[in-house]
Amino acid sequence: MRNFDEFTITEAVLERVAAAKNPRTREISAALVRHLHAFVREIRPTQSEWEGAIDFLTRTGHMCDDKRQEFILLSDTLGVSMLVDAINHHTPEQATETTVLGPFFVKDAPVFANGADISNGMSGEPMLVTGSVADSRGKPVAGAVVDVWHSDDDGHYDVQREDDASAIRGTFRTDENGRFSFWSVKPAAYPVPHDGPVGEMLEAQGRHPWRPAHVHFMIAADGCEQLVTHLFVAGDQYLDSDAVFGVKDSLISEFKEMPAGVAADGRKMDQAYCHLRHDFRLKAQAAMRPTHAAS
Repeated sequence: MRNFDEFTITEAVLERVAAAKNPRTREISAALVRHLHAFVREIRPTQSEWEGAIDFLTRTGHMCDDKRQEFILLSDTLGVSMLVDAINHHTPEQATETTVLGPFFVKDAPVFANGADISNGMSGEPMLVTGSVADSRGKPVAGAVVDVWHSDDDGHYDVQREDDASAIRGTFRTDENGRFSFWSVKPAAYPVPHDGPVGEMLEAQGRHPWRPAHVHFMIAADGCEQLVTHLFVAGDQYLDSDAVFGVKDSLISEFKEMPAGVAADGRKMDQAYCHLRHDFRLKAQAAMRPTHAAS
């Protein structure tokens, strides 16, 4: 087949991808071709506009390294990350709701004992975080792995610093009662990185790059689905305009201002601090979805 035009090219491509041996590959490829071709027909780009789109994607790839993932940022700011999350996490009423992972998660964060201070000398208002992890029946989960990370009071993550020092992130395990705790500094609202292609896109769309202040949590335990979520600071000005569409009402929490004195974990504080308290409920692990083997 040859001599394709705008009316015949789509069916020709669909015929070619139908040869894929893996059924799931065939399904995804066909859907991609149909929707991508329909998109191009709808907007009818000029040649220079399409070259600009290719350049945008190329520059997005060039911005990716071990500290920054511009494609995740692109997915986040277009609402795709939250759409994928919503499709894959139909959360029961009693379970903690999920939200996006974000571009600043780092594998193999330092491991700390409960009660440790993970701020690593970062300045800011001291913050005590206490919480618990339970399964879908409300039974406390001992030994759950709790990964936490967040920005400092200037809105920066450690991976955005030049000294490569790990801070305001760490891994904990719940005790025999399913509890965990740590100290850090209260996070601030911050703009997502906007010095690259995604920032150019946001500006062109008339959007701001800001996220409301929050703390990230990733919690894993045997027999439970891994939970990826945030807890947002109540009253933050960006709760209704989060650049990555990640806010849910159930995840807005009080970071309660506390006076100097003895904190909930027994630590003596000679200055005011804030206390974030939250109980997480994990969803029971679902049966594995069958995968299509190549034939």
